[in-house]
Amino acid sequence: MSMTDASRPLLPPLAGLCSFAEAQRSELSVEECVAWMKRQHYLLVRLHEIFTSRITAEPLFELKSAFSLHAYYCAEHASAFRQRVSELREPPLGLEVIPHDSLKLLCDEVLAAPSHSELVVGIYEVIVPALIESLHQYQQTTNLLADAPSMRVTRFCLLEMQDLVTFGQQAVSSLVDAATRTRLAPWIANLQRAIQSAGGVAGRSLGQPIAMPEPQFSAKPYVFDPVPKRDSRFRDSYNGGVNPEAFLYDDRFSARDKVLMMFYKRLREIDVPEMMASILQQTPVKPWKYYRDMSRQLWDEARHSLLGEVGFVHLGLDWSQIPINFTWSLNLNTQLEPWERHAVLFFIEQGLMPRTGKRFEWEVGQNSGIPLAAVIQDFDWADEVLHAQIGREWYVREFADLNEALGYGDRCWSKVMSHWREYLETGLTRHSNWWPALYQAACDRWKTAPDPAALSFNTTYENTRADLKGISASG
Repeated sequence: MSMTDASRPLLPPLAGLCSFAEAQRSELSVEECVAWMKRQHYLLVRLHEIFTSRITAEPLFELKSAFSLHAYYCAEHASAFRQRVSELREPPLGLEVIPHDSLKLLCDEVLAAPSHSELVVGIYEVIVPALIESLHQYQQTTNLLADAPSMRVTRFCLLEMQDLVTFGQQAVSSLVDAATRTRLAPWIANLQRAIQSAGGVAGRSLGQPIAMPEPQFSAKPYVFDPVPKRDSRFRDSYNGGVNPEAFLYDDRFSARDKVLMMFYKRLREIDVPEMMASILQQTPVKPWKYYRDMSRQLWDEARHSLLGEVGFVHLGLDWSQIPINFTWSLNLNTQLEPWERHAVLFFIEQGLMPRTGKRFEWEVGQNSGIPLAAVIQDFDWADEVLHAQIGREWYVREFADLNEALGYGDRCWSKVMSHWREYLETGLTRHSNWWPALYQAACDRWKTAPDPAALSFNTTYENTRADLKGISASG
């Protein structure tokens, strides 16, 4: 039985996507949509490059962490745009082609920013807002029904780009004073001029042609700095006076006490993004999915570090009072080739898969009486399973089998010289044992007496690496 118009339910038309007026737009053809999206894709790819290039040498912990997250967002959204362009009758895709020299100059200038003050202004006040404006314009111009798949891509991208701006506004407010802003005003004007010279991000702006501005910071090409930098909260970063893995796997110590050491290990994981950023920056061109997958892992490792910070806050302890060592990322970045670093990364990940690895840490958290520790380790374990899968896709497949891949990773790690004795003899550190003071402070918070055996723990990294195998201690 058919319903008359009078009896038909008043449901949203067109699957709720848009109005009939919006579904009748005819301004953009498929070709024009593709050209526009390629420009948005270009900015996302370049933002990913800018973020990953600056993680290692950025001292501020909060910026290292945010750049790790924002690089991952950009990798995800670039992937979505690549997929959408591939659906729109566009072989070959041409996604690696620079859409306009002025957009290249814009990104080159921000990439080469001499300090984080210029960097956050260039990213969060110029490039990302320009991208957001372009995404809004696209939504207001394209046919919302015919081009509905592109609308999903732009909607999700807008959501997270707006998150970037929210973070960036606070970062700029904190890092850029009035004098700095005055000094940067001509540079900011040149960045905006570069966007105008390109016809806007969309390339559709009408009016008098505007000449491309001259390069300023990018007149000297940017060079990636592989040496990790830390802010003033990270004291005594060469200190290898405590081997937390030796404590963690010692049956004499309680699960509760081991959680304190696990929180330290999680916080220390900021060295993994510092190292992975060097792989992304120094590895020859790979398929885009490689960058997406590796950026996910890089962000996960930064997130683990933040969870370690949360653990210290949960226990009421100040992590800045203890050394957070950075020599793992320092030594890998300066002693190994990118492929060798990847080999070490996978070897470590695979070593975390057996029962004595991440499952063991989760069980420690479960038995500790500290529920947050169990949650942190539960998700940390899940992440590491994913990371092992990423390693199998992008690393193991280059070898005859898993054993050959693992053997190579072990050999690469064995090549790394710890310089433990050298750091001591040159005065970079005294390798002090910071554990007793931290443990005593935790026991005071717990209102319990310290375990004498745990309090006297004094195993260093002088002759053993994190998997408790021997290492070369000097250069």
